[in-house]
Amino acid sequence: MTTHQTAMIMVGLASILALAHVLGRLARRCGQPAVVGEILAGILLGPTLFHGALSDTVFPADVRPMLSTLGNLGVALFMFLVGLELDRRLLRGTGRAAAGVSLGSILCSFGLGALLALWLWNDHESGDRLAFVLFIGAAMSITAFPVLARILTDRGIQRTRVGALAMASAAVGDVIAWLLLAAVLTFTGSRSSWQVLLVVPYAVVMIMVVRPLLGRFLAAREPRGADGGERHSAPLGVLAVLLLVSGALSEWFGLHFIFGAFLAGAIVPRQGTERLRAAVVDRFESITWMLLPAYFTVAGLKVDLSTVDGDAFGRLGLILLVAVAGKFGGAYLGARAAGQSGRSATTLGVLMNTRGLTELIILGVGLQVGLLDADLYSLMVVMALVTTAMTAPLLRWAYPRRRVDADLRDLAAEWEAAVRHAEPARRGERKPSEAKR
Repeated sequence: MTTHQTAMIMVGLASILALAHVLGRLARRCGQPAVVGEILAGILLGPTLFHGALSDTVFPADVRPMLSTLGNLGVALFMFLVGLELDRRLLRGTGRAAAGVSLGSILCSFGLGALLALWLWNDHESGDRLAFVLFIGAAMSITAFPVLARILTDRGIQRTRVGALAMASAAVGDVIAWLLLAAVLTFTGSRSSWQVLLVVPYAVVMIMVVRPLLGRFLAAREPRGADGGERHSAPLGVLAVLLLVSGALSEWFGLHFIFGAFLAGAIVPRQGTERLRAAVVDRFESITWMLLPAYFTVAGLKVDLSTVDGDAFGRLGLILLVAVAGKFGGAYLGARAAGQSGRSATTLGVLMNTRGLTELIILGVGLQVGLLDADLYSLMVVMALVTTAMTAPLLRWAYPRRRVDADLRDLAAEWEAAVRHAEPARRGERKPSEAKR
């Protein structure tokens, strides 16, 4: 790396952080999640303004791969924290509902997306027609798992049953969508097929072998006294290595590294590691805050809206209609079929329509392998931004604050009652051994 490249990386990252922070705060003032402002910052730093003069000056071509690497690391850290903070107690008994929501939203979105692709093909011929149709269907099926997690956290509903069900549904749905994408890339010759078969044994090893070993290692090093912070360094190093290796394997298998990063966080045991987990969240969040906006900017550098005309706006309207109808309608019908109430089904439909970050990732893959041209890529990025921006106001209508507070109180009361009920049973189990002694 030359001196010039080093200087431009620092200038570029400073510009990204400043604009992302300003627009993120502005988005919050408008009732939107900060990620909407951060994505918008990436688009504004791209070639849309001043015909690319700004982006070419601040982000020369020779430093963009380095910015992309920093952005990918930020995404991986964020997904690890999402998995780390996932409360698996909220997922008990949600398997049927999560399957219904995820399958309903995917089937409906994929079907409508495939029909849309047949119409778009006339104006955006890119590569093989069947691969193009399958890719658009898979792209419409995506729910932005990390963005959804941020919205749930911002709204304080990540610990409600609806929030946990939305997370589970998005996780299942995105895995299926990424498998569809892997199949499309295999079909186009971009990825080999046999590697995808290793996903299942990889997940089994992570859950059945790595998780218990990790639990024993971390529990033995959980701080107990005031000087416990000195014992954080080794566990933090192990978790960082686990995150990177799991992400690398997931990427190599044909999925995306975000799923490997999420799984690495999700397998970290909750019991006996409370202080360590708090330290991990505190340190990794500060790094994530600096690196994640770099990913939005790299994605925005490929978006050029300066050439959008009237016909393009018509295509954008149809793309938005298909995106919203497929995700909201499919998730709502799937949730109702699984026995969810009307309010819960509506809330899940709103949440599953979130795209944002994950959509940007899959669209970037499509642009890279030639399944999307620059114009269609730009329209799809706008669709991802609009559908994400829709989520917050619709969520306030479907799941108002008073309902969130009531559900949290009910859930806390249930867990407190469960603890009180379990305590006498544990004391009763100890009595025979105590009598024997």
